[in-house]
Amino acid sequence: MYPTISHLIYDLFGVKIPLPIQTFGFWVAVSFIVSAWVIAKELKRKELEGKIFPVKIKNIVGKKLSNLEILSGIIFGFFIGFKGFEALTHYSELVENPQQFILSTRGSIMGGILISLLSVFLRWKENKKTRLENPKEEEKIVHPYELMGNMTLIAAISGILGAKIFHNLENFDDFIADPISQLFSFTGLTFYGGLITGAIAVIIYARKYKINIKHLVDCFAPGLILAYGIGRIGCHMSGDGDWGVENVKPKPEWMNIFPDWIWSYNYPNNVLTYNEKQGSVVFGKMSEIPNCSGTFFDPYCYQLTNPVYPTPIYEVIMSLLIFALLWKIRKKITIPGCLFFIYLIFNGLERFLIEKIRVNNEYDILGGITQAEIISFILIITGISAFFYLFFSNKSKKNKPT
Repeated sequence: MYPTISHLIYDLFGVKIPLPIQTFGFWVAVSFIVSAWVIAKELKRKELEGKIFPVKIKNIVGKKLSNLEILSGIIFGFFIGFKGFEALTHYSELVENPQQFILSTRGSIMGGILISLLSVFLRWKENKKTRLENPKEEEKIVHPYELMGNMTLIAAISGILGAKIFHNLENFDDFIADPISQLFSFTGLTFYGGLITGAIAVIIYARKYKINIKHLVDCFAPGLILAYGIGRIGCHMSGDGDWGVENVKPKPEWMNIFPDWIWSYNYPNNVLTYNEKQGSVVFGKMSEIPNCSGTFFDPYCYQLTNPVYPTPIYEVIMSLLIFALLWKIRKKITIPGCLFFIYLIFNGLERFLIEKIRVNNEYDILGGITQAEIISFILIITGISAFFYLFFSNKSKKNKPT
């Protein structure tokens, strides 16, 4: 496993390059970038087909910097300088534990002041070039695909918040025991929490620009499942605990064409060693890897005592297959909204099935059920119901006499 990108580079090329980039975070970033490109491509197609439209917005040209713009420049600049100067002067500590470094109160006050002043000065200088004695109002045409950057940022921020909230609801005892650590830790993210809150936030934003919501969610459907699959690559490569239950059964003969780790894997050098208690109690018993101490992988010197199903890989495969299907049929589905609800059905089925062999906390109801099983079941029922509602509603409109 590769807790950081530095470990991946070292394993591939034998070169030690200390980088403060965690493998899971890297793949999450890749998933956002790739899915944003796919969604923007679909938005352009929908606009060319006349299903969504650009909007005109009023924009005041030549105005002075507002107090809010100045204040935001000061705050943003101070944070960058405060943490940036500290990172430059204590780079090894940043690399050793970037999460703890970023979330700590340590930093350079002088660096924060310098960068905040520079940030405001650059904004003022840029504003001076366009400032008019009498600011005027102009109309600007905005295409939906041009908003993809904002929608991605909104989805990322709201999605992470939602993922943290749902994770803490799923692990409420841990949250009560240490709420500050649970809230501000980068670990512990629940996909469905991010999906739900991110979708709500993006829809609210899109309504501001009068984008047809049914066509919008259809554009998002292939990109969402693709992002999920790419994100699961990060789960597997980092060994973040999103794996399956113990699997000590012999490998089936029909799987002999695949490497052994496709059937069962013990995730050596996984990233969970920063919290050994969490790894041993929740995700399976850990054992120390012989001759690992003092190497480049130290302190990630643990592996699961018993191998488990590598469920992230299974989810990567299923997600890519679902993406391929949605991409294939996207132009054939003519009823707005239907493609998105097909996505919900397959997404729910995929997650509901994988939960049967995936390690997770269970609620003490119905003989034991996970949060993901509850939500995935709701998504399946919602997807099926909404799909047939839209299908028959569209059919009745066509048959209605004019």
